[in-house]
Amino acid sequence: MTPQAAIMVVAPIDLNRESDLRGLLASLTVQPGVYDPSNTLIPFHNIDTLHFARFVILEDTTRDDLLAYGDPIAPGGKSLALLCDFDGEVDRFIGRIVSVAGPGLLRVFSNCTAPPSSASLTSWLHDHNVRASASYVNWVGRTVVQVREEEILYRTLEAQIESTDIDSANPRQIWNTLHRFADAERAAGRITLTPEPPTPWGWRIRNILHCIGIPLLLLFFVPLILVYLPVFLVQLRIHEKTDPVIAPRPSSAHNHDLATIEDHLVTNQFSAYGNLKPGPFRRWTITAVFLAIDYAARHIFNRGFLARVVTIQFARWVFLDGNKRAFFASNYDGSLEAYMGDFINKVAWGLNIVFSNGLGYPKTNWLIVDGAKDELTFKDYLRRHQLPTQVWYNATPGLTACDKERNARIRSGLEQPWLSDKALQQWISLF
Repeated sequence: MTPQAAIMVVAPIDLNRESDLRGLLASLTVQPGVYDPSNTLIPFHNIDTLHFARFVILEDTTRDDLLAYGDPIAPGGKSLALLCDFDGEVDRFIGRIVSVAGPGLLRVFSNCTAPPSSASLTSWLHDHNVRASASYVNWVGRTVVQVREEEILYRTLEAQIESTDIDSANPRQIWNTLHRFADAERAAGRITLTPEPPTPWGWRIRNILHCIGIPLLLLFFVPLILVYLPVFLVQLRIHEKTDPVIAPRPSSAHNHDLATIEDHLVTNQFSAYGNLKPGPFRRWTITAVFLAIDYAARHIFNRGFLARVVTIQFARWVFLDGNKRAFFASNYDGSLEAYMGDFINKVAWGLNIVFSNGLGYPKTNWLIVDGAKDELTFKDYLRRHQLPTQVWYNATPGLTACDKERNARIRSGLEQPWLSDKALQQWISLF
């Protein structure tokens, strides 16, 4: 199995060159926000381990919200972020993207302060990479190569079914026919099904240590946690009763900018950025929440779903600006309206646990109640903090997480030496 990883390279923009940067990023798109595969400047499509990538300009347009707490307006400025979700290790991927798109990356990041040189690009990318505090992968180990090969397999078998009179055949006859057909296609080189590589031992060991180590660490602190819990609950209720809600309707111009980059494909991107509520209480609370999310996503929700939501393909939560702001990015299936509705209806408590630590969030009770259930206010809050993504790349456009799971099950069933009658019925129903 090849595990997935991610980078988020962040660099302050030279505001005197912002216009040049936006023009350069626009040249990478075929329409607003959508990556142009014919561009040669940043050929993401030439990296066969890259699932998703984006360039997004980080700008906090809600900086003056801190005035509600009597704090000074948050620092301004803009930064450019490059996000990539990929197969394999970070070092190898950075080496790969430098070899494929080095000159283009130099041109793009030349519009930032203290830009890299040709000789320093690799180390510069490492130095400006901000690790996610929590990250989610829909199916750990499912590579880009696997997804593409299995989609070709599915389309080939589906075409064979449609062109062959097999209505009168029973499931085992159909399976035998398709099995022989797939073997012939593979022998002819029209289908490739790359064997799964062994899981890297280094990743396996780190994952086991993380799986065991975090619970042991928490167990060590259980007495302290139990002592602090009543104090935490009192502090929480004080904050919940006094924290202001700041969720005005986003401007028409902002909504228009976001709408132009959404729903071009069945899969979409989401980027959001904003201030955390000031003070150590919220800082420590969100730190603990991110730790819990990362643990659950790494060891529990790593096979097709996050809680009850199956539409997210990749996601990450990142502390920025000295841990005073947070950034959230996801790649999800369906429309934004359906995406938000899915979360509100299924895991509103989860939204509250995470986003209620953000400045201006709808009022919660006991951290998990209410909040996102105030649907209109929540959507205004989220939309107001959403950022337009300037360039977004998807390695497998048109394929949802459910499509990828279906294709993987078809391949798995085809590669089995024998299937029970029940399993055959289930396999045939995938077409």
